[in-house]
Amino acid sequence: MTGFGAREQVYRGVLSSAETTRKTVSYAVLLLGSAAFLLPFVWMLTTSLKTPEEIYAYPIKWLPRTPQWHNYADLLSDGPFLRYILNTVLITGVGVLFSLIGSTFAAYAFARLRFPGRDKMFFVMLATIMIPAWTTLIPSYIMFGYVGWLDTYLPILLPALFATPFNTFLLRQFFLTIPRELEDAAKVDGAGTFRCFLTVVLPMSKPPMIIVSIFAFLFYWNEFLMPLVYLTSQEKFPISLGVMNFAGERTQDYGLMMAAATVAMAPCILLFLVSQRWFVQGIVVTGVKG
Repeated sequence: MTGFGAREQVYRGVLSSAETTRKTVSYAVLLLGSAAFLLPFVWMLTTSLKTPEEIYAYPIKWLPRTPQWHNYADLLSDGPFLRYILNTVLITGVGVLFSLIGSTFAAYAFARLRFPGRDKMFFVMLATIMIPAWTTLIPSYIMFGYVGWLDTYLPILLPALFATPFNTFLLRQFFLTIPRELEDAAKVDGAGTFRCFLTVVLPMSKPPMIIVSIFAFLFYWNEFLMPLVYLTSQEKFPISLGVMNFAGERTQDYGLMMAAATVAMAPCILLFLVSQRWFVQGIVVTGVKG
């Protein structure tokens, strides 16, 4: 028995050592990968605070001797760029609202209502996720041109009211986990379908709605293709197009260009840092009951 206990202790020591080695290697690889991904962001931020001499210096100077904070003041004092930010806030706010309205109604219909062809329609809607956006760009442009919506925000925002496939799928998966008995109890008290949706389902669906809001925010804040196609007036450009125009006008002023890129990316980075757990929750929600 003594020999068996000694062998078991040695075996456990070997397993513990192997597990420690595996974790050490895993963390080292993740650390190197994180550093590789963060390096461009660090370079962008430090370059936005450098003088032209420090930007062109060789060997490379990673940190500015005296941070040039006036680059950001000069950037925000530029009228068009401030207008780009305000346009982006408007597009993003309305886009998030429309995404929530359209996707929640569609998801509830697919999760709770019974009508002919419901499941087939749901799978057809999911299949549209595999269709690249640019394949329908020309027909959409022609259609919106016929109704006179070109050079407006309507082609960018209004489709969200008709449900986004991924957001609808995510919300439907969560609605399926809500016990039907809660809605049945509300119906016994005289509530109709719409009231059950508003007073029972939606109050319990804050986590997936927050996730949809985050995804919609990131989409509309960074959207480039749709504004590029549908907008022609510079005063209506969002920040994605504004940074492109700004870079074209200030081709030699890398400090201001990097400051513009930093301002454009800062809300998305801050949102990710604040809401990391909701991103993970979004992956969990899409994998529950089907």
